[in-house]
Amino acid sequence: MIRLSELKLALDHAQDALPLLIADTLGISLAGIGTHTIYKRSYDARKQKVLLVYIVDVALTSPQLEAELLSRFAAHPHVRPTPDQHYYPVATANSDTALRPVVVGFGPCGIFAALLLAQMGFRPIVLERGKKVRERTKDTWGLWRKKILNPESNVQFGEGGAGTFSDGKLWSQIKDPRHLGRKVMHEFVKAGAPAEILLVSKPHIGTFKLVKVVENMREQIIALGGEVRFEQRVSGVLIEGEPGDRHIRGLTVQNLVDGSSYEMRADHVVLALGHSSRDTFTMLHERGVFMEAKPFSIGFRIEHPQGLIDRARLGQHAGHPLLGAADYKLVHHAGNGRSVYSFCMCPGGTVVAATSEVNRVVTNGMSQYSRNERNANAGIVVGISPADYPGGPLAGIEFQRRLESHAFTLGGSNYEAPGQLVGDFVAGKASTALGSVEPSYKPGVLMTDLASALPGYAITAMREAIPVFGKKIRGFDMHDAVLTGVETRTSSPLKITRGDDFQSLNVRGLYPAGEGASYAGGILSAGVDGIEVAEAVARKLAQHA
Repeated sequence: MIRLSELKLALDHAQDALPLLIADTLGISLAGIGTHTIYKRSYDARKQKVLLVYIVDVALTSPQLEAELLSRFAAHPHVRPTPDQHYYPVATANSDTALRPVVVGFGPCGIFAALLLAQMGFRPIVLERGKKVRERTKDTWGLWRKKILNPESNVQFGEGGAGTFSDGKLWSQIKDPRHLGRKVMHEFVKAGAPAEILLVSKPHIGTFKLVKVVENMREQIIALGGEVRFEQRVSGVLIEGEPGDRHIRGLTVQNLVDGSSYEMRADHVVLALGHSSRDTFTMLHERGVFMEAKPFSIGFRIEHPQGLIDRARLGQHAGHPLLGAADYKLVHHAGNGRSVYSFCMCPGGTVVAATSEVNRVVTNGMSQYSRNERNANAGIVVGISPADYPGGPLAGIEFQRRLESHAFTLGGSNYEAPGQLVGDFVAGKASTALGSVEPSYKPGVLMTDLASALPGYAITAMREAIPVFGKKIRGFDMHDAVLTGVETRTSSPLKITRGDDFQSLNVRGLYPAGEGASYAGGILSAGVDGIEVAEAVARKLAQHA
């Protein structure tokens, strides 16, 4: 097959326009085209006339014609052979006597690590500190509606991980020469996600659909011989050997249902912890597992009417069903040397309470598949580095906690978020009442002055950036847009460093993975990392079988 890219057509083109353009691009008649499949559809809205942009795989009626065309267009960047994107397992279990691999955490990374190990026949055991996704959803609503936090079952902890309560974005900028991202997408569709995610350029699922998808993937793992244990918190790692030759030999696990503890033998452990497993990070650090502080970002959530963003980005085409709710991506390098950028933009979504610790406030954003809520929201965040929070690998966690505790106080000490109108924030004065934009954060927003919510350098940089963003997206700096704080968990504040073999630098058999270890940033990249780590484990198990 031949893959054609950068095929551009008008937004409302005729049904036969695409095959005609394919034939014209290749210089052949329509009769030479056997079938064509849309691999990806995006749009170009940089000019007043919005264009649809296609990547298409074409099967020709003659293998000889295909060979001739590939030779003729050998130097053409947008006419290439269709790559083989099938997934090929790297190993197969051939013995039932090997100690079963353990996956700690059942977010996107843990799910795909367990799924791939199960598909290769290695019967993984999954330990998840939170609850099943439907029970977890009830607990999460308990915070949002009743201001009751369950520290072990919330936006951060439980089946599906933090990605379940997000926009469900399924795109990434990672390098993916083996097309593992496609494997992730196919598994999602197999588990019930809309087939459209294989087609659109910025696919997403949304929370309600993700719930069923996650459940179906769990059932696949179990059907293949795996095991998923909920409310099981890993409280210790059992490490043997001398410095330079240390290896994992098991885990200490606390059963959160009855409070009992037990030890589990394990030689291969995938740590898919997520970025908020602060107690586990502390335990690993105390046991000498190598980790280091790393940069992350802090800021606020900003909300605008979705219609304002649609009109600014899409003009007269705002509301077109093929385009959906518009998104944006912004960055500004401030005069004080700080970078300010938009993060995790959620079209037609809501701002959510995302704390996992008592008496702290954390914001995040999420959307449903429909993306039809009244507001657009995004994190507006400032990059920081370990120089801003010196003190070792765990210093970033304490830095986050101080900001989150102060946000709790600013919001009234009842899990409401502190908020401020954008116009007042830029002007440096407190807000006392809402304007035309009603914030979506539950359990509520208390209007105040956010100047003390972040370090001074971050406030200064954001006050500079927002008017600049208003020049890029008309209305972005509208006075009544709402900021809520704080956004602190943009990524893990530390890195559990691993080698080329995917194992911890100083504990063999321990496989740091996903967002918590700083090897992913979002659902898709976490899923890909889970696959790669599972492959590394499978190779080791196959060697010792």
